[in-house]
Amino acid sequence: MNKKQLASFKKILLEEKESLEKEYRELEEGNLHSSQSEFSGEMPFEEDYAASGTATFERERDLSLSENVKDILQKVNEALERIEAGTYGKCISCGADIPIERLQALPYASLCIPCKQKEEKELR
Repeated sequence: MNKKQLASFKKILLEEKESLEKEYRELEEGNLHSSQSEFSGEMPFEEDYAASGTATFERERDLSLSENVKDILQKVNEALERIEAGTYGKCISCGADIPIERLQALPYASLCIPCKQKEEKELR
């Protein structure tokens, strides 16, 4: 990978990091507001069970989204660290070059496709 490509990936990753941090803050603020409303008694007493179930589902969904964003943000940060260390674009498992096409699709990819497939197979 040449310096121009590396600089381009760094720019993409930094933009993704900024976007993810904003999304994470918004999700966390929404979760905090939802929890405060629930525990402060702001929910109407006459609220039926269906509405309560919907609120619980939405809160759990938002928590799941928040965790997903947090995980991706960690991967983006790790990719930025690999850029600084000079190892970006190399598979962390086998050391092979990760194809540019894969990095264009998933800039924070840390594994080549064969190693990723092997990892997924082991998780099943």
